[in-house]
This record gives sequence, C-alpha cells and structure tokens, in this order.
Amino acid sequence: MTAIAKQTIELLEMLPEQEQELANALIKRMVLAWDSDFTKLTPAERQRLELAEQEIEAGETISHDEIDWN
Repeated sequence: MTAIAKQTIELLEMLPEQEQELANALIKRMVLAWDSDFTKLTPAERQRLELAEQEIEAGETISHDEIDWN
C-alpha cells in the first residue's frame, strides 16, 4: 500500500460514518471514470503480473498435472 493510500485511510477514519460513505462513493466514481470496465492494472498489479511472467519464463512454476488435488 502506498503512503498516499495509508494517509487517505487515516483521514477517512477521522470522519463520521456518513461522510465516510460520501467519500467512498466519490472514490468509486473516480475509479469508474478512470477504468469503467476494470481492465487497467494498478502499479502493484502490474508488478505482480510481471513477476509471475518472469517465473513462468524461468520455469519456476508447477503445472496443474504435478499437483495432487486429492
């Protein structure tokens, strides 16, 4: 979590519940305006995806066939 996200949470926690709901609705609108179909990656998601791709390319993964699912 970024420092800005932590600071935002701290500020939200200072507000009464009704104002928290208003702030939450505003943030939801902003997210929808930025990515209406939820297909964009956040920086943290992009980093995790790139790491996973590197692990796959390096053969550091286990195939589903090798897992004992029972």
